[in-house]
Amino acid sequence: MIDVLRLDGKKFWVNPHMIESMETTPDLTLTMLSGRKLIIKDSPQDLIKKIIEYRKSIGIETQEVL
Repeated sequence: MIDVLRLDGKKFWVNPHMIESMETTPDLTLTMLSGRKLIIKDSPQDLIKKIIEYRKSIGIETQEVL
């Protein structure tokens, strides 16, 4: 799980493997695989860094495409 900030400044955690897409509108909107949309304060660059660090921490540094 990675931590993200709601627009009101409260921290919550999401499973980065469940993020389908990200869009800036101008706030960052995450669309989850469930279809739920989350609007967060984090920048796309910060969120990508968090996802990379999370994947490294669980031993997934690269994704193999078959």
